[in-house]
Amino acid sequence: MLKTALTFLCAFMMLLSLSAEAKKTRLTDNPLYGITTTSPEAFLGYPLGEHLLRHDQVNYYLKEIAKQNPRVSLENTGQSHEGRQQLTAVITSAKNQQQLDEILKQRQQVKYHTKQTGPIVIWLAYSIHGDEASGAHAALKLSHMLATSEEKWVTNLLKNAVVLITPSQNPDGMDRFSTWANGYAGKVAVSDPNHKEHKQRWPSGRTNHYLADLNRDWLFLRHPESQGRVALFHRWQPHYVGDFHEMGHNQTYFFQPGVPERTHPLTPVANQTLTSKLAGYHQAALDDKKQSYFSRQLFDDFFYGKGSTYPDINGAIGVLFEQASARGQQQDSVNGIVRFQEAIDNQYATSISSLKGALALKTELQEYQADFFSGKHQQSKKKKPRQAGRLISAANDSWRIKQLTELLAQHQIEYYYLTNTLTQGGKTFTVENSVFIPDHQAQATLLTALFDNRTEFEDPTFYDVSTWNLQYAFDLTIRQNVKLELSVLSKTAPTFTPSKWTQKAVALLIDWRQSQAAPVLQQLLSQGVQVKFAAKPFTLASKPGQLDFPAGTLQIPLKQDGYSASDLSKLVSKLAQEFRISVTAAYTSGAVSGIDLGSPDFNVIRPIRPLIVSGKGTSIPEVGQIWYYLDSQLKVPTTLVDTSELNSIKLADYTHIIFAGGSYASLDEKFGRKLGPFTANGGVVIAQKGALTWLSKANFLKTSLRGKRFYKQLFNADGLAFDQKSSFSARQEIGGAIVELTLDKSHPINFGINGDRLPVMKNKALGFAHTSNDFSVAASYASQPLLSGYMAQEYQSSFANTPAIIVESRSKGAVVAIADNLLFRNIWLGSEKLYANALYFIPALH
Repeated sequence: MLKTALTFLCAFMMLLSLSAEAKKTRLTDNPLYGITTTSPEAFLGYPLGEHLLRHDQVNYYLKEIAKQNPRVSLENTGQSHEGRQQLTAVITSAKNQQQLDEILKQRQQVKYHTKQTGPIVIWLAYSIHGDEASGAHAALKLSHMLATSEEKWVTNLLKNAVVLITPSQNPDGMDRFSTWANGYAGKVAVSDPNHKEHKQRWPSGRTNHYLADLNRDWLFLRHPESQGRVALFHRWQPHYVGDFHEMGHNQTYFFQPGVPERTHPLTPVANQTLTSKLAGYHQAALDDKKQSYFSRQLFDDFFYGKGSTYPDINGAIGVLFEQASARGQQQDSVNGIVRFQEAIDNQYATSISSLKGALALKTELQEYQADFFSGKHQQSKKKKPRQAGRLISAANDSWRIKQLTELLAQHQIEYYYLTNTLTQGGKTFTVENSVFIPDHQAQATLLTALFDNRTEFEDPTFYDVSTWNLQYAFDLTIRQNVKLELSVLSKTAPTFTPSKWTQKAVALLIDWRQSQAAPVLQQLLSQGVQVKFAAKPFTLASKPGQLDFPAGTLQIPLKQDGYSASDLSKLVSKLAQEFRISVTAAYTSGAVSGIDLGSPDFNVIRPIRPLIVSGKGTSIPEVGQIWYYLDSQLKVPTTLVDTSELNSIKLADYTHIIFAGGSYASLDEKFGRKLGPFTANGGVVIAQKGALTWLSKANFLKTSLRGKRFYKQLFNADGLAFDQKSSFSARQEIGGAIVELTLDKSHPINFGINGDRLPVMKNKALGFAHTSNDFSVAASYASQPLLSGYMAQEYQSSFANTPAIIVESRSKGAVVAIADNLLFRNIWLGSEKLYANALYFIPALH
């Protein structure tokens, strides 16, 4: 009897166990009973967070649960620079999964219909900075929970929402960091901040392959990771976006709202109201964990190029989360030990609160999004015979217009091409180099933001830049409030007509004002073709009439060693077609005016072999921007050498030594002494921003600098109270302002720039003192330098009419000293040409 009872008891317990297991894995919205979905721990073979994840592990896990579970499907948004696939989990009810195509069709109509139907879309995106790893780990935990949970709120959520989960937005940086941190993690966790686990080697895992901060690239879209991410945004048009980050280890936890006074004026008040309502859910979640936090401080909602603010200008609610970072397994802080496992738990908690808050506010989120686009879509769909908008031109350069239209298309901004050349306000707008953007369209608010030109602000404190006006970044001519007939507009890009010439041509000429002339030049040099550039303007006779060519024009003589005229013509024609540039054939070497083609003022361009100084003490993003330009744009084989290795390098093997901004404190006088012989023998040093300070201390730069100490004296703190200290300090910062340079058009560093003015981004208090050597000043700040953004009047007055770009002669070589970053985030296309000039022209003429 006892044996029978025990047998029955064992059977009953086993039945309970099986029932519990079935309940654990069974999905109520799926006809199949009992679906096993692998947990992160089972997949990895160890507890989640015990080792930092690699990106491939994240992807494999997402693919695994998508195969196993009817609630999960995947979106592929392309590859990173290093070829890593970017995946997003799409989690919703099995019924919704079967109707995703219809849901997506509905989402595509959001901008054009005020009435919204179907589920809301919640996008939770993590670890856009590769060394902020807690988010990616929390994302896997969350994905498994949503796929398997039968809690009532979860099933209700998945019935009424589609949840997008992107665990890793920076695959290349994530793997760089995890390799480092895992490589220096011991069996016993070390919390000492000085331990190598917490001290990443330059350039750290924050940035992507080209060392770009991808959380500053939402507007500019210079990198494939960003392009795929923004495409996903507009494909789903989410109502809510959670943007999960980490911050310094001595902080606690932050969630938005940010500083109220630092919200961009174009962001609707209702956006911040909803953000505040959502904050109540985050407060409750963290209070339940006894995790301290703060809000409405430190971070802002101003620059629309970030993951938490791009949604705000696109009809969604974006919320930033910042977790104190262990940068490894655990690290001492002023608040106690920051543990990675706790960081994962905090990110998971606010992920849950995001889902619960968005679900509770579903109707309000839908109404907010409808109101955001209301009216704009109606005006854009009426197709009036006359459209009002911006008429834009990039004179003599169709490539910048092409780059602009590609950017607009990715942001779903409507634009048109011209069918005829127009004249407006004394400016000519050609078919090839112009575009028209109507004011009344669904993306009107984002359009306004892209060309925002404000210079006055309630609070002069900026977490990032204070301006990003594309007119200045692309150096465009714009006429606003222009009304055009639809008959002169077209959605089809103008056809590129390749240049043709006969066998009688003696030389081929390329207008250097075309942006793609520089990549073509590099291709020709790499194939051993001799190319010259004009130091002075000239005019040639032609059948249609005389043709004027500016200084900087490239000449390819059709008689040269190694190539027949026919083969050379074919090569140039092929490159012209590939890069869509115009080529003019010259049928005589004699000029009508100016220099002849055989003049000694046509200088031979020598092949370049640049070296970029990298490593400790150099600015990570600026090194990356220069590298990106040389490698991706010009296609130049480029050597990067860390500061610690420079003394062992033979500088004579290189034509250019390039210094990005930075402190360069680790460089010694020994290397400084090597630069003298390098430039004397024909080498060129190109240096910008902070690097100039080191060159000056090394007595290599002759022109005197004005640094932070000089400019600080301009500000008077007399009579200020203690609570005014922060605002006073903010005035002393240059929060990414756009300033205007006045160019010496005769200087080769400025060849190819249209006009004698150029906008550049300035974000450092650095300049040159007036110099008696006028020949070395290639560009100066204008008498009223500020074009857009915030810059204290003290700076404006002090920079006015002072040098901004200096070119110092050194026997056969030169030093090009630049006070600002001409390649800012690789979106500053208008001033890229100056870098090309420093590379190709300065060695021959300076």
